[in-house]
Amino acid sequence: MKVLVTGATGNVGQYVVSELLAMDEEVVVASRHPSKLSERFGKDCQIVHLDFTKPETFKEALEGVDRIFLVRPPHLGKPEDLYPFLDALRETKPKLLAFLSLMGIENNPIPPHHKIEKYIEHLGLPYAHIRPGFFMQNLSGIHALEIKQNNEIFVPAGRSKTSFIDAADIGLAIATVLHRPDLYKCTTHTITGPEALNYYQIAEILSEVTGRVIRYKKPGFLKYRSYYINTRGLNKAYVNVTVMLYLMTRLGTAKKVTTCFEDLTGQQPRSFKSFATLHRTAFE
Repeated sequence: MKVLVTGATGNVGQYVVSELLAMDEEVVVASRHPSKLSERFGKDCQIVHLDFTKPETFKEALEGVDRIFLVRPPHLGKPEDLYPFLDALRETKPKLLAFLSLMGIENNPIPPHHKIEKYIEHLGLPYAHIRPGFFMQNLSGIHALEIKQNNEIFVPAGRSKTSFIDAADIGLAIATVLHRPDLYKCTTHTITGPEALNYYQIAEILSEVTGRVIRYKKPGFLKYRSYYINTRGLNKAYVNVTVMLYLMTRLGTAKKVTTCFEDLTGQQPRSFKSFATLHRTAFE
């Protein structure tokens, strides 16, 4: 049987695919735009059309599939947008549904991930909720522009600490769970990096790695929101979710460090300094 991977070209999905292939799993990758997947994966994976807003695409995407990795697409802001697909899974009776959620979501009903988790459980689907900390790729991706152009980190996290984790490590953990569905049925996994750092410490590490002085700007929520919507031109709903996550971070929800990654994989998670060194060109 096959594993369906949604969000296959995203920060985490690309690593889920590569790790599953390394485990000799048959992988199906899904997208609203299958042609883009053809360019990326070629003949390594089966490619299907899947649009969560179009139930007529569900049957083909799920044919021959017994495990699923589910990512909530950023453009679908309401948890209810995923309910029809989850309802369809109840009919196909998969061995495991691995859902990419958020660290601390069990105590935070505001993000859509909370309701999605609850709905999965309500349907009686065999689940593995993957709850990672903040991605290190947030800094090498969405926040890299300010680091490169202005030598500053522009996030409203105050002095709070975050146990950043490399998306590659998340991908390996998810592939491990999907590879052994019977062992991880109805489980939750809070996956973090090896240490909790504040953004002043992150700035110090980036300064050391790049040879430039990188500073933590520490904007307020309103200034951050206005900048990312009006200057960067990002989707308002997406920015609002990040504001809420940084608010929760200030309340201490992102500082927890767990051994979950090591317990699942037998490996140590990558440190931020190692990540920054490996991806130095993203900050230059």
